[in-house]
Amino acid sequence: MSDLTAPGFPEEEIRQRARLGTAAVFPAADDYGHVLFGSSPPQATDPLERMRLVPPVFMEQRLARLIELGREPTYGDVDLGTAVGGFRSTLPVYVSALGSTRAAEGDLGLAVSRQAGALGVPMVIGENLVPMRGYGRLDESAGGTLLDRIGAYSGEVADGFGGVAVQQSTEDADAEVWNLVHSDPAAQPLLESGRLAFELKVGQGAKPGLGGMTVLDTVSGAGLRCGDRYALDPVLGDRRVLRSSAPGTFTAEILRQQIRLMRNNFPRVRVWVKLFPGRDLAEAVRVAAEAGADAVTVDGAEGGTGWAPRVFLQDVGLPLAECLGRLTSPPANLLVSGGIWEGGRAVKALALGAAAVGLGRAAVLAAVEDPRKGLVRLVDCLALELQLLISALGKYAPGALDRDDVWLPGPDGRATPS
Repeated sequence: MSDLTAPGFPEEEIRQRARLGTAAVFPAADDYGHVLFGSSPPQATDPLERMRLVPPVFMEQRLARLIELGREPTYGDVDLGTAVGGFRSTLPVYVSALGSTRAAEGDLGLAVSRQAGALGVPMVIGENLVPMRGYGRLDESAGGTLLDRIGAYSGEVADGFGGVAVQQSTEDADAEVWNLVHSDPAAQPLLESGRLAFELKVGQGAKPGLGGMTVLDTVSGAGLRCGDRYALDPVLGDRRVLRSSAPGTFTAEILRQQIRLMRNNFPRVRVWVKLFPGRDLAEAVRVAAEAGADAVTVDGAEGGTGWAPRVFLQDVGLPLAECLGRLTSPPANLLVSGGIWEGGRAVKALALGAAAVGLGRAAVLAAVEDPRKGLVRLVDCLALELQLLISALGKYAPGALDRDDVWLPGPDGRATPS
């Protein structure tokens, strides 16, 4: 997948970070003493990009940290360790679901899994992987299956850190994916150490209200095999067809009962719920949190790594900033994704109520650039920026951030786009 691209996304900046690591956080060192650097804020239309982080002059939490340390604190004293959906994570970051998209199949999906494990951050394994590629037993095709990704992650993650969340959609439920994982010996170390989660997928940012979509060759084994589980539509021309998943049907009571059923059937497994950026998002988040979900993930309209109709990418779903603005009382276990790749956007999301942010396209691009260390270097950059920014705000843990740390240009400077 060396030819993988991401139009409209800061691809080159991400690839540079995957190559250079933390040096890419700063201007080129060779420019030091030769270039005058100053602020020139971009004229962004995205409210989250337009927001500014605003340190106070008087910093009571810095004083408290000084007294604790017995010296003046620096950015290196920011502790990024965070609880993410019931898991212990080295920083407030998780790797978002990549699903069954061809862009992340085979070695690339395994590279992302290995590096996520090495970083000690949670990883979500996307829906439709089992119905499309098999589970990964000896009699099934190897390379990028669900079991392969679990094994790649587990082989790198340190004891006590990280965790894997296995997503399930309607077709996955038919294939009994959660039951397979729950009883598989390969998943037992994660289960016994409290690092296994099941994520109920209500929807996704790239195509709210629709199920997952992929492109299949009608004469391929996958195309022939999927006809009894998925809708196949010959709208793409040639020999290819559009494969669509059922989006699933939810009401508040259905969601509430689904979560309770998950907790009853899998008592040792963490329960995650993934929501798309719908207009009643605040109510859906409240229902999921009150029903006992260990994590509620909100996918902003900027999110997505897979195939989607152009009109959905342009016209459907709330932007992440608006999602965060509507969650005036966000739960402590809120996770968000949507266009995250660097520290500024991440810290703004954390200040507006998120416990952690997800890397999707950025994670894939970094692993493409360097399958061995690209994602690790990208996250190293993000971690350094998080420490620099949180320290500048006079705070020393991600959980200390709040809405006062963010300013949105406007009549009253409120960090809410509505």
